[in-house]
Amino acid sequence: MARINVDTIIERSIDDVWKDLEDVESHTSWMADAASITFRTEQTQGVGTTFECLTKVGPISLTDVMEITSWEPGRRMGVRHTGIVTGWGEFTLEALSETRTRFRWAEDLTFPLWLGGKIGEWFGKYVLAAIWRGNLKRLKTRLETSQL
Repeated sequence: MARINVDTIIERSIDDVWKDLEDVESHTSWMADAASITFRTEQTQGVGTTFECLTKVGPISLTDVMEITSWEPGRRMGVRHTGIVTGWGEFTLEALSETRTRFRWAEDLTFPLWLGGKIGEWFGKYVLAAIWRGNLKRLKTRLETSQL
């Protein structure tokens, strides 16, 4: 299993960060590896929402199927990966002050054999951590420069 943890501090209130985060479809605007999101359910927020995310990392392109498993407004959003890559992921928010929020992103992912299995997971965790640090940098910039 590839365990990946990245985080950043965003100079916005936890409410501002959550307001942006809860719009799942907008994640493609700051996630370099997320090309598109297509909902499988009528609902687009909250526990039980399922969606497909066309994911591209270098020459690899796959459809990541996810279900939202936890939804605590202003605090936490968790997903279960049930497609080609399996596992779980979670965004957690922590208010450091009224205008400062720590954003943590944690994932435990299992890769199929055609993606290298255990060896792919070992290599993939470093590649994905680098991509996701860039994603968080884009999210931070987006939130800190927007007029929410």
